Amino acid sequence: MEILLIIIEMRSRSRIAKKQHRRRNLTSTPTLDAYDLKILKKLSIDGRITWSDLAEDIGLSLTPTIRRVRQLEEAGYISGYFARLDEKLLAGGMIVFVSVTLERQVREVLDAFEAGVIDMPEIMSGFLMSGGSDYLLRSVVRDLDHYRAFLDELTRLPGVAHIQSSFALNSFVNRPSPLIRAAN
Repeated sequence: MEILLIIIEMRSRSRIAKKQHRRRNLTSTPTLDAYDLKILKKLSIDGRITWSDLAEDIGLSLTPTIRRVRQLEEAGYISGYFARLDEKLLAGGMIVFVSVTLERQVREVLDAFEAGVIDMPEIMSGFLMSGGSDYLLRSVVRDLDHYRAFLDELTRLPGVAHIQSSFALNSFVNRPSPLIRAAN
């Protein structure tokens, strides 16, 4: 009887270990193979590609292609699909990098600054930085008058001590996603 209980307990532990292993494998980040990289590359170029065209382009049948895309979404490699809007037509053609130094670098001041700039339509992206300035903002304005109005709004935010701006002369790369190097 005791031997039977030990065998049952060992089988039970084995089943639990297998389930935990499967669960870990489902939640862990999958290793990307050549097909996954091809899918990511194609979708980064054209997020509206049909499933059948995607399958044909990467060399798989439809069902495995859709399954792989779903796995890439679930693993977080694909975080969404969006239309790339023309920044110049909608917001302006002058790109301005604005370095901002705050009076104090305490959490309340940082949070207040971020809350103050988050809804400014001129700001395309913002970064908390190490080094000389506290923040680097990538902004877009139509012209110098628009820049002056934007700067005026920015300097009124509490805690701002210093602002330095640099205008981009030319934009030669502006990727919406990382460059995927995969076999065609």
